[in-house]
Amino acid sequence: MFQRILVALDHAETNQSVFEKAIKLAKTNKANVMLLHAISPIDEGIPTPMYPMPDSLYPLQHEALIRSSAQLFSQVEAAGLDMLRAKDATAIASGVSCEFTQHVGDPGDIICTIARSWKADLVVMGRRGRSGLSEFFLGSVSNYVMHHAPCSVLIVQEALVGATSKA
Repeated sequence: MFQRILVALDHAETNQSVFEKAIKLAKTNKANVMLLHAISPIDEGIPTPMYPMPDSLYPLQHEALIRSSAQLFSQVEAAGLDMLRAKDATAIASGVSCEFTQHVGDPGDIICTIARSWKADLVVMGRRGRSGLSEFFLGSVSNYVMHHAPCSVLIVQEALVGATSKA
């Protein structure tokens, strides 16, 4: 049924569950997998080296902020690639044909663009569970993907630890 599964990964707690679910589906369907990590500078806490003052007033502070942002971005980029390489090796070791990619920008848009260009027939991703004001201001990546992806979308959500059901 699914031959090309795009797996959107981040550094959230659901990351491992998303990966395991995607690999299980890929094995069942003998599908190819593309692992994707989208770096969102806002979500990663990378400061934007912009401020309303002209560079000539505080050139050393601006230069230090640019260097600090670049260093933090390099660390985030390396961590993302390390995570993707490890998951890629695990997928291949389990017999799943796998590749990976990492992009910078809005995660929802990146996921939909890669799904379209790679011709994915399923996107597997987690959700952070934002609601209220944080969802209003930061948006919901999973909600965006559900409404804009060119294919089916599977949202993986872990059960809350310690949650009890009412009988």
